[in-house]
Amino acid sequence: MDERIRLRLDVSYDGTGFSGWAAQPTRRTVAGVLVETLDLVLGAGTATGLTVAGRTDAGVHATGQVCHLDLPVDVWREHEGRLLRRLARLLPTDVRVRAMTEVPADFDARFSATFRRYEYRVTDAPFGAEPLRRHEVLAWPKPLDLAALNAAASGLVGEHDFAAYCRRKENATTLREVTRLDWRRDPDGILVATVQADAFCQAMVRSLVGAMLVAGDGRRPVEWPGSLLTSEVRSSEVTVAPARGLTLVAVGYPADPADYARRADLTRRLRVPVEG
Repeated sequence: MDERIRLRLDVSYDGTGFSGWAAQPTRRTVAGVLVETLDLVLGAGTATGLTVAGRTDAGVHATGQVCHLDLPVDVWREHEGRLLRRLARLLPTDVRVRAMTEVPADFDARFSATFRRYEYRVTDAPFGAEPLRRHEVLAWPKPLDLAALNAAASGLVGEHDFAAYCRRKENATTLREVTRLDWRRDPDGILVATVQADAFCQAMVRSLVGAMLVAGDGRRPVEWPGSLLTSEVRSSEVTVAPARGLTLVAVGYPADPADYARRADLTRRLRVPVEG
């Protein structure tokens, strides 16, 4: 069997035209487009084991997505100097591979990750979202109070059972540790929520945002989002915010590559596979 090498890929994409990350036979997905292009450049089936840090849903964007794959060493040595530029020419313009880096064989884009960080963008401008930003910014129909949004966010930070905010999967835990959750208003008036956790269950980030927005516009008290953490089932009162405002901006890994395997083992023991 050919000796193989593991590569880390740093990927960005506009999720508008994709049915999420995961390959689906009849739908256009980020993974599907990447595999098709790699097969075109390197030969069908040459790149194997494509694994992503967080399987984003349909319409969700990424500027800091990470995945890994394996290539035969001789193929990588032949192509490494020009592969990035060849992918840039052949990939559609709504997805970019920004970097390809050799990593140890025990690096796992999914299980070695220590955190995922998302940003969600909202405008409460009376005219709505600027046309050029309509695919990445949600237009909210009511004025939003920054202090109220941050007060609502404070009740959601920490390790909790986020069952009220998750689409439950059989045998999957909804226990998560949110290490950062705050809002800012940028100079252009856009409100940006930053959400960071060790991992997220499906639809969790957009559900958190949906709950905070109705506290931010005054329809719910700021304590309401945090009060839902006592629920053991998904709350029917929470509206999932639209996908277009959400962007995966960063995935963290241990500083020492020697810790990749240890982190992956710990993650597997803590929870069954999850979706970011």
